[in-house]
Amino acid sequence: MDGVLWKDSSPIGNLPAIFNSIRLQGFKVILATNNATISVKEYLEKIQGFGVELEPWQIVTSAMASVDTLNKAFPNKGAVYIVGENGLITGLRENGFNPITDPADDLPVVAVIAGMDRMVTYQKLRRAAFHIRTGVPFYGTNPDATFPTPLGLVPGAGSIIAAIETASGVKPIIIGKPSPFMFDLSRERMKLSRDEILVVGDRLETDIAGGQAMGAHTALVLSGVSTSQQASNWNPQPDMIANDLTELISP
Repeated sequence: MDGVLWKDSSPIGNLPAIFNSIRLQGFKVILATNNATISVKEYLEKIQGFGVELEPWQIVTSAMASVDTLNKAFPNKGAVYIVGENGLITGLRENGFNPITDPADDLPVVAVIAGMDRMVTYQKLRRAAFHIRTGVPFYGTNPDATFPTPLGLVPGAGSIIAAIETASGVKPIIIGKPSPFMFDLSRERMKLSRDEILVVGDRLETDIAGGQAMGAHTALVLSGVSTSQQASNWNPQPDMIANDLTELISP
């Protein structure tokens, strides 16, 4: 979503017209984002504010995929230490986990998961590293080092995860793109085969790499992070490159 549909609170193009064109051409659509900071409900409200109505099944976030992964890994639930925001905290709580966000809380945890946290502190990073060094699994919501805003690129979840990795000496299990979890969940919801899917994104190393690994068609839009120069050096090339989503979906 970020860099394809909007930058922060600014839409990229006429979103109602874009989604109307998608519907008229008979395409199914799912919005899949590595952003784990807000919930599905909040995403639906955000896109509704741009004049587009979608259903909950059409939103897939790295927070949702993280919760699904932890549900499978820890069926008995337990406490999870989180460096992250509301989307991740709410998702884990609603699925029976005890989300711990206070770095002063030394309750034993079954896992540590880190993502974007705009209130990150040294104390949060320190507690996460302490937990990981005791041997609990370390998960990361997504590897995006930056994300686009109207003012330019700013630090993303990957920057925070990298700090914890350096402090703990442990590489995380990454849930978001380009890992397969979100792509597989989206494909299952649309009930489509891999060669019937077009993955559209603004990042070569996450969106395009993940789509190519899945065996889907790929389209890079230049409205977000990756540039045309970077795209020309990418191997294999995306199937399509467009300035933005408007250009891409024009019949």
